[in-house]
Amino acid sequence: MVAMAAAAALAAADPPPAMPPAAGAGGPAARRDFYWLRSFLAGGIAGCCAKTTVAPLDRVKVLLQAHNHHYKHLGVFSALRAVPQKEGYLGLYKGNGAMMIRIFPYGAIQFMAFEHYKTLITTKLGVSGHVHRLMAGSMAGMTAVICTYPLDMVRVRLAFQVKGEHTYTGIIHAFKTIYAKEGGFLGFYRGLMPTILGMAPYAGVSFFTFGTLKSVGLSYAPTLLGRPSSDNPNVLVLKTHINLLCGGVAGAIAQTISYPFDVTRRRMQLGTVLPEFEKCLTMRETMKYVYGHHGIRKGLYRGLSLNYIRCIPSQAVAFTTYELMKQFFHLN
Repeated sequence: MVAMAAAAALAAADPPPAMPPAAGAGGPAARRDFYWLRSFLAGGIAGCCAKTTVAPLDRVKVLLQAHNHHYKHLGVFSALRAVPQKEGYLGLYKGNGAMMIRIFPYGAIQFMAFEHYKTLITTKLGVSGHVHRLMAGSMAGMTAVICTYPLDMVRVRLAFQVKGEHTYTGIIHAFKTIYAKEGGFLGFYRGLMPTILGMAPYAGVSFFTFGTLKSVGLSYAPTLLGRPSSDNPNVLVLKTHINLLCGGVAGAIAQTISYPFDVTRRRMQLGTVLPEFEKCLTMRETMKYVYGHHGIRKGLYRGLSLNYIRCIPSQAVAFTTYELMKQFFHLN
């Protein structure tokens, strides 16, 4: 979900001012299309860098959430030490290839869907302010999740594997195996419902918290916390380190609220890989099983501390890389 928070934050940025058509440029439409292409690349690269930075923590989170029998007795830091000892340092990056393939389209879809939904909600429903950002962000996040969910499913399956006990040899083999053995196309969407239910409050709380912190900060301490926007000096924006801090706080609060849905989603995605597969066929059954066998702290909230640790560095890398890519692709 950190990746979702980074993509949502990038999508929440105001669109650039319209550029006048230049000679031979093909008019405003062509310029807009070219801008979206460059934005697509910038956001994709930023997302991939951010996810690669925290990939070891992502791998450990999957192992702990689903109680992998090799690591279920360990905590976050002991698991980070145990994985390299058992599988080598590259073991910390299992499933990251599938994540890289997912992050590019995820960021692009969420960004474009956010702008579309924001305009739609404002013009058709007459809703504005924090509420329309909350609604548009939630809808865009859910749209992006639905479109890229099969890639997330494959990534989780690959990340759960332990050296010497491989069910899948790679991304393509995982796709073929899941399709053949788990109900065809629908097999790729196991756990979609808790993902959707978790995304709505996650995106909503994240957008609301970030927007509130930003508004309060710029209202009461504009000189200390803000600076003129490089695109429009008349507009105040948060300084980079303050922006990252607000994003981290918003992400931490949102993850705390929606985390049980994330745990449920992971276990449903793993499906037949887990021995208790038949007891976790639906969202309700899965949450009941996890709560009954492991409780709240060691079940529904297992690995939450790891999510807090992932949040700040992931946001920092995402925003820093995105700013560099904006300069590289001449987006400013």
